[in-house]
Amino acid sequence: MDDPPAIDPHALRRLTATRPELAECAVAEFGFPGPQRDRLVERILAGRKTATTALLDDYRRGGAELPRVGQVSIVVDSRAWPVALIECTGVRVLPVGAVGADVAREEGEDFADVAAWRDAHERFWHGEEYRAHAGDPGFTVADDTPAVVEWFAVTARLGQL
Repeated sequence: MDDPPAIDPHALRRLTATRPELAECAVAEFGFPGPQRDRLVERILAGRKTATTALLDDYRRGGAELPRVGQVSIVVDSRAWPVALIECTGVRVLPVGAVGADVAREEGEDFADVAAWRDAHERFWHGEEYRAHAGDPGFTVADDTPAVVEWFAVTARLGQL
């Protein structure tokens, strides 16, 4: 079964009708569609979430380039509807075990410390949905697993299109 489009085609047409420069923007998907994504998008829109962590393998698997400082991406909600534009303000590739308190805090998910950040991310990465996405039912993360941390700022709320 094919994955649904990252962004609703109708919404993209409406968005690019007034902002044609956005047609080539990357689409930023936070978590999987559903309650988790909705919660993360709320925190982004509120300015509480200004960083995110993905595994380097996610980029490799999808053939995507790593984010670049200054790059603008379209944030989508669980309906694949564009809700905001974000601009990458920083990016760092590091082992999961080297993620520090700054990342845990800036991810905006109220992690008490790095251990809580790691626990939440391992639950996600070791979850059935992520393992299916990765195509590896036994996938696990170790301290030396390469991760990509991206910092960003909301540059526009897209509201109703």
